[in-house]
Amino acid sequence: MDDDVALGQMVKDLLGERGFAVSVVARAADALERIQAGEVEILVTDLRMPEMGGMELIGHALRHDPRIVAVAMTGFGDLETAVRAVRGGAFDYLPKPFEPDALLLSIDKSVAERAQREELASLRSVVHVSRAVVAKSAQMRDVMALVERVAPTPASVLITGPSGTGKELIARAVHERSDRANGPFVAVNCAAIPAELLESELFGVKRGAFTDARADRAGLFREANGGTIFLDELGDLPLAMQPKLLRVLQEREVRPLGGSSSSPIDVRVISATRHDLRKALSEGTFREDLFYRLAVVEVGLPALRERPDDIVPLAERALERACARAKRQRTLSGAAARKLLEHSWPGNVRELENAIERAVALSNGDVILPEDLPQALGADTPQDFLKHAVDRSWTLEELSRAYLARVLERTGGNKKQAAALMGIDRRTIQRWLGEEKDDLKG
Repeated sequence: MDDDVALGQMVKDLLGERGFAVSVVARAADALERIQAGEVEILVTDLRMPEMGGMELIGHALRHDPRIVAVAMTGFGDLETAVRAVRGGAFDYLPKPFEPDALLLSIDKSVAERAQREELASLRSVVHVSRAVVAKSAQMRDVMALVERVAPTPASVLITGPSGTGKELIARAVHERSDRANGPFVAVNCAAIPAELLESELFGVKRGAFTDARADRAGLFREANGGTIFLDELGDLPLAMQPKLLRVLQEREVRPLGGSSSSPIDVRVISATRHDLRKALSEGTFREDLFYRLAVVEVGLPALRERPDDIVPLAERALERACARAKRQRTLSGAAARKLLEHSWPGNVRELENAIERAVALSNGDVILPEDLPQALGADTPQDFLKHAVDRSWTLEELSRAYLARVLERTGGNKKQAAALMGIDRRTIQRWLGEEKDDLKG
């Protein structure tokens, strides 16, 4: 939008030659009408206009449809205003007068940004199957289908997976879907309690059983009576404790340390480990009879790199919590989402949450940008990039488009150079970008 008729006609002619459908309006009211009708995908607007400023128009557009990409035009001496416009939501700005190639490059980048925003919107339409579990990926949908099946039964559940994948969240999901949901959920980290204290913590202690036992304590199993006990880091359970735990599970009663009688318990046991317990069985560091008592149903959690469809929804969930703690309002930009998707996440969900919390703390604007994220997120090697493509089951065309995006970044959006580097013709690039069939309305 611009009240300069000659400039508006030049933009229309230039973009029309590239196959875009362009509407030029001189009044903010006309632009708002087209925006509300859903006719605008990319908005090119001057910042200084008589009825409504360009920044206000951009704000209206983005509130109506966050996928709209706005490009601000400004006079040469008004770059500070343009920077404020970018911080307020504009994707790019063009200082007037500008060369046609500068406009075309900005529009090319806007088309790519629009595609990222649409992908981000799609990823946000996630199935939240629990108050804290995100499951958009096929892998996590399979996990939650198994949770739904096993939850109503009394079966013991063993949850396996790398550190930071959310094993306790899955344990809570099983508990919440069981007939014990109104009972207690007691979590205990077997690796965090010293071996000499673990028995009294789990099973209780009578006063005087040892020097520091100054009072009777019920123990965590009795605290969980009528509900669920979650034994996290089961693979770190000392070998000497394993037969004692097995006896409790078999007899369904506990005897406190130093006690002379046992008490019956009604507890469901869910356990979790990052270790390979079958390997521990062969090495003699974990009892076979205890393993089969606890692993009636096994639930394996995939690493985050194996469930890329969940990365952006998990980031959105983490962003919501981090903003609440910091009392800030932030949204995730399409470019930042792409950076998250390209990382291999060796620390899994825990690393992702850390990255988002850091971004909320360090960001200056209302939008999380790639530079707000940890630098380590950009340190993946080309081998990682190919591994990601395999992990995500990309088609050859999807892989080609991702590679094209990286080449275009290197060439500054110059498609001719990109085509030469990739050994393809420019028409192929246009097809991959959807420029042969997509319209630009603005």
